[in-house]
Amino acid sequence: MNTGNLEFDTGDSGGYFALQGFCGKLGAYSLSSIRMEDSECIRKWRNEQITALRQKKTLSEKEQTKYFNEIVKFQFLQEQPDQILLRFTLENELIGYGGLVHLNWEDKRAEVSFLLESERTKDLALYERECKVFMNLLKTCAFTVLGLNKISTEAYSHREFHVNALESAGFAREGVLREHVQIDGIWVDSVLASCLKSEYLKGLGEE
Repeated sequence: MNTGNLEFDTGDSGGYFALQGFCGKLGAYSLSSIRMEDSECIRKWRNEQITALRQKKTLSEKEQTKYFNEIVKFQFLQEQPDQILLRFTLENELIGYGGLVHLNWEDKRAEVSFLLESERTKDLALYERECKVFMNLLKTCAFTVLGLNKISTEAYSHREFHVNALESAGFAREGVLREHVQIDGIWVDSVLASCLKSEYLKGLGEE
């Protein structure tokens, strides 16, 4: 598996202290620490794709600004933050975001989140390709920079294209939680999938 050309900037670049200036690159794509100015784009995408998320109601500008100022910014300087949010760009233009949430530093695991710009999700081939790029860069961040052992994710079965993209990116299906959530009045399964550090290293030929 080719994870691309990784760059590390250890200077005072802002963002999360825990990332050590991480900036992962694959071709024209890059993954790096979230910025405060990304807040509004993310709010818009989350509201447009609310059925793909655990979010139950639309977010207002005030709510989003408060969240970034009181939660996101607060964790930038922590050595072991509860979450690490990352900006996903193509030729320096923000096209998505995601990261590692519910970080358990003792057991070295975290849950993966990912959201692509709304229009890009309509092209399923593009979505799968860019999801795979994001996940491959995220694995490098999780396993190499942060020293995690396992990253996992939960995907709703009505978004089969997303489940397929995750599996294409090397996430192994662990199981299915049947009729786990209700979306627009319909019961939907949750698909659980994960990737281990040993699997990541095997893909790099570093067993």
